[in-house]
Parts: sequence; structure tokens; C-alpha cells
Amino acid sequence: MEINVSLPNKLLPDKYGKHASDKDIKNGKPIISFPIELSNIPENAKTIALTFTDPDSIPVCGFEWIHWTAANIPSSQTSIPENFSQTATDIVQGKNSSASPLIDGPLDVATGYNGPYPPDQTHDYVLKVFALDDNLNLENGFWMNELLHKMDGHILAEAKMTIPSRA
Repeated sequence: MEINVSLPNKLLPDKYGKHASDKDIKNGKPIISFPIELSNIPENAKTIALTFTDPDSIPVCGFEWIHWTAANIPSSQTSIPENFSQTATDIVQGKNSSASPLIDGPLDVATGYNGPYPPDQTHDYVLKVFALDDNLNLENGFWMNELLHKMDGHILAEAKMTIPSRA
């Protein structure tokens, strides 16, 4: 399985992160998810799940920031369009790190895509995509650890892509 995200200048386009226009930022969080192209998905896959995290956030906040988790995306959907996080209706999306009780902020951006916002320097974000043999029994607002446990034994293929985003 392969992932392709367009990275002009080897960076995530500004419109999906910290430098998005004011209309695409809610309570300080970028909310327009970037398009993703998938290929070579196993024929017997039923659904796709994804995680989008920031391991470079560990020295800044003490943990790997979760920016987006989603599951039960039909495996036939090889093109995940821009703003999918806000427009998709037949998938489930998990909480991002803005939902953490350790974070003091509004919870209205705590589920779905919460785009890159590196405070100190360019960060390397990690997009992982999983082809699964079934739908997962998850509801909107799941935590990432629930997704990882539910995927156990159902992963047919996976792919990873590093996506830099500028500070």
C-alpha cells in the first residue's frame, strides 16, 4: 500500500496548518484536512483507518500530539479529498490531543482534524494508513489507543509517510 500527499517545496501546504487563512482556523486550530491519495490497497480490504501525529511535539509538550484519527473509510475510497474531516459522513473520527484534560482550551476542535501548528521549528508529522479486513466497532470521539486495540488482528497492510510542516 502506498500514500501520496502533495508536498510542494517538501512541506505541507500552508492552508492545512499554522499558516491557514483565518476562515480555516477555529479557536487557533487549523481545521481543513489535506488530500490523500492511496494506491495498492489489498483487494480483500474492507476499510481504511488513519492516524496523523507529531512526534516532534514531545520536547515541546511532553507527548506525541494526535492531530487526526479516522476509521471505517471504505477501502474503495482511494482519494481522500481536502476537508474530508469536516465533510465525510459515513466514517468515525477520534479525539485529537486538544481533547486532553491536560490541555486548557475549547473542546469544539477536539474531534477530527486538528492541523499542524509547530511552535518552535519545522516538525515532521507522521501519517499512517491501515488497510483493514473489516469495519471497526468504534464511535465518533474514540481515543487513539482504542483504535490501535480494535485494529489488532485486522491489519492487512499499512503505509507511513512523513509530512513536514513549517513553524
